[in-house]
Amino acid sequence: MSAEVTLRAPRPDELPEISALMLRSKAHWGYDAAFMQACVSELTMTPADLAADDCFLACDGVRILGVAQLSCDGAAAALETLYIDTPALGRGIGRLLFDWAVRTATARGARMLSIVADPNAAPFYRHMGAVPAGSKPSGSIPGRELPLLTLALPAPEIPQEN
Repeated sequence: MSAEVTLRAPRPDELPEISALMLRSKAHWGYDAAFMQACVSELTMTPADLAADDCFLACDGVRILGVAQLSCDGAAAALETLYIDTPALGRGIGRLLFDWAVRTATARGARMLSIVADPNAAPFYRHMGAVPAGSKPSGSIPGRELPLLTLALPAPEIPQEN
């Protein structure tokens, strides 16, 4: 990596840039224009996303390299978004953001992380330790099923008294 990669929360003024990154990342898999158009709404990050969920960007200087969004509800967490800009693929950005999501979910008390993945991204999540757990309907393409994966999270560490 040319510069140190840092993680930080997104700013509302960056939402158009983040949404464009998400679309570029999805298009990397070779989907046609009609498919991509059907995904625009689902791949648009909104102020409501920032307010409701934990969101983080991976940045290399001023460039946004990737984005992750995590929702937590008690013992259950969901990786809502994890997209890497195409020039940054293969640089460890996905692992960095995935690790952030696991740490954050664990710190919030979650015991299970669920991931509804693009079929092309499912191997990455399996490599990270997630296991297949069925499928879920696509939020963009009627009739399309997406892989559902889950990852058991470690119990939060309890500080030991001396």
